[in-house]
Amino acid sequence: MFGHEGAGVVVETGSAVTKFQKGDRVIATFGSCGACANCQGGHPAYCFDGIALNIEGMRAAGRPALTRPDGSEVSGAFFQQSSFATHAIATERNLVRIPDGLDMVTAAPLGCGIQTGAGAVFNQLGAKEGRPLLVIGAGAVGLAAIMAGRIIGCDPIVAVELMPARRELALALGATQALDGAESDWVAQVRSITQGGASAALDTAGTQATFEGSLAAIHSGGTLGVLTLPGPFDAPISHPGGLDFMTKTIVGVIEGDAVPQTFLPLLIAHHAAGDLPVDRLIRTYPFEKISEAFADAAAGRTIKPVLTFGDEC
Repeated sequence: MFGHEGAGVVVETGSAVTKFQKGDRVIATFGSCGACANCQGGHPAYCFDGIALNIEGMRAAGRPALTRPDGSEVSGAFFQQSSFATHAIATERNLVRIPDGLDMVTAAPLGCGIQTGAGAVFNQLGAKEGRPLLVIGAGAVGLAAIMAGRIIGCDPIVAVELMPARRELALALGATQALDGAESDWVAQVRSITQGGASAALDTAGTQATFEGSLAAIHSGGTLGVLTLPGPFDAPISHPGGLDFMTKTIVGVIEGDAVPQTFLPLLIAHHAAGDLPVDRLIRTYPFEKISEAFADAAAGRTIKPVLTFGDEC
């Protein structure tokens, strides 16, 4: 069962749980083993068992989360939570307690999409005050990156987006310029606005054109973060090569390289201060209308659909 951005209330805890108790309000985020070199080194998003724990639905590498009485496996741990349900089984490592003043609807997207976009800018791209930031795509991840860039003080912050309404929202949330990605010269426009290229860029669109364009739009020594790449997941990608290969850095962005237990409270504090108004991205749907939520997201009518169950939120 899918669902990877959840928020709710702890209703029961296992005998070995020490960090949470019944009644705690929590965000569920990605899972990690806690024991590998990357987890021990403060990079749980790059956990050695990350694929098994988050994509394959295992509770640990090679061990299913749930089994039926006949011993057959149940896929009930997508991102260690499978939160498209009224109840989800999570772990201590992928829960973060949230304050009473934060509503569940706002909290849920922080655990993945917002964390990824903001974390890329805070943790991975070398974004700095007074230096140019480029964001391709003004969906939830891209807009989170723009808000993070504004918090840092990046300048200019250039958004490239196809949809006019999203370009307007990008400007409202911190972009200094918002370019139409359908224009053939958007790379030249970025290089002109940034006086030679962006220092940091995040491509949330994942097409060959945006990958090559983003790489061309950063200056020598700049860093491009990619969330997804063209073609099948494990297929080779086409790279321009040459000086772009020798002088620029490409970083694969997973969960913004965040440690949720420290990073999510930081995001919550920025939201409380008014610096991270993620509420402006959200539209709620009762769970019974999940198909409508998917359709609206696919059509671009909704940036961040959040499913709700009853009156819990």
